[in-house]
Amino acid sequence: MHVKKGDTVIVNAGKDKGKKGRVLAAYPKKERVLVEGINLVKKHSRPSQANPQGGIVTQEAAIHVSNVSLIDPKSGKATRIGYKVLDNGKKVRYAKKSGEVLDK
Repeated sequence: MHVKKGDTVIVNAGKDKGKKGRVLAAYPKKERVLVEGINLVKKHSRPSQANPQGGIVTQEAAIHVSNVSLIDPKSGKATRIGYKVLDNGKKVRYAKKSGEVLDK
């Protein structure tokens, strides 16, 4: 998967198109990501020990990874991702637009 936890992404499609957010979690088997402040849904929670009041809670729902693009650290725009092997043998992701290495 081209995005990882902690990456800053922009949404390409859907009701939140154009919004930016940080990836909170990645689910590679489901090909989905959880992005901060994106795809907010209202969840009805019944009263419990932890939440005696219950009620309606707004939280993020996962979106498909194909609907997000990484943001280029140099330009701040959406970019595609490439992979290359550094001299020390480490495989890293890089932004196709600027050539900037994304992994430390």
